[in-house]
Amino acid sequence: MQLNLLKSKIHRAEVTDLSLNYEGSLAIDHEFMDLVGLRPYERILIGNMANGERFETYAIPAPAGSKTISLNGATALLGKRGDLLTIMNFAVVDEKEAVDWHPRVLVLGEANRKVIKVSQK
Repeated sequence: MQLNLLKSKIHRAEVTDLSLNYEGSLAIDHEFMDLVGLRPYERILIGNMANGERFETYAIPAPAGSKTISLNGATALLGKRGDLLTIMNFAVVDEKEAVDWHPRVLVLGEANRKVIKVSQK
């Protein structure tokens, strides 16, 4: 049996930019992506804690160290600067692998300048 489990999560990521005219995606500081093992163009699910919106798109790397979280394209209409997001992605794993499965989790604070928690698989 194959199970769909949480692979990684970036919690309390603060929106720093919006780009309606960009073709789509969510730009995420490349360092944050590396910390949770999120790859460029990987499918992500986003929950906006400010307005309850949930939407899917794909991740693209923003410059490492920039602390950028940018809603691009149509997603720019689903939030505003300062909103806090939960960014999640999932993996399909074998039932045996699921027994000891632990997602990578990054919790941010202070406008993405502070890493509150990092837990890695």
